[in-house]
Amino acid sequence: MAPRAPVIHVRRAHPGDAEAIMAVFSSPRAMAGTLQLPYPSAELWRKRLTDQGPEDFLLVAEVKGEVVGNLGLHPAGRARRRHAASIGMSVRDDWQQRGVGTALLIAGLDVADHWLNYVRIELTVYTDNVPALALYRKFGFGVEGTLISYAYRNGRYVDAYAMARLRAGSEAPTMAVRQRAQRKATKTTRKRSTT
Repeated sequence: MAPRAPVIHVRRAHPGDAEAIMAVFSSPRAMAGTLQLPYPSAELWRKRLTDQGPEDFLLVAEVKGEVVGNLGLHPAGRARRRHAASIGMSVRDDWQQRGVGTALLIAGLDVADHWLNYVRIELTVYTDNVPALALYRKFGFGVEGTLISYAYRNGRYVDAYAMARLRAGSEAPTMAVRQRAQRKATKTTRKRSTT
């Protein structure tokens, strides 16, 4: 008999979660997948949780009352970027690849799509973070570009992908539509240059 999947509860974070979030970022793989520095402090996280803007959403995932991951959803800007937000996510090492990231993304994208009316969700992920890349692709994120020497991690520069997801049914063209148009334009240019 297969082991039962854990029940993962997602909720909005509060300042009392500071030490638990610090513990998430203290786990080596979780920290290495972010722009965080080693040895985070609970006070830093308490301040971040207290000073959040009204449109910032920091969610936590709990299993049996224990915080095992978090996701931040933040507006990308004002005026002409009101349709966009960025996310960042981290899951404690011992809970990676056990459904926590999926639960956090389901909750975060629900808030983005159905409550805040975001059309575009952006993220940055290191090119060597294969499990995260698979998860983001599963939720419709596509690579829009490679950021060379994006960050300094563990003594060397590492690349990252800029990824985004456009909400289905939005007015903005999907990445697939843009890619088809770009291929068509390239073919037309080639035909013209050979004639």
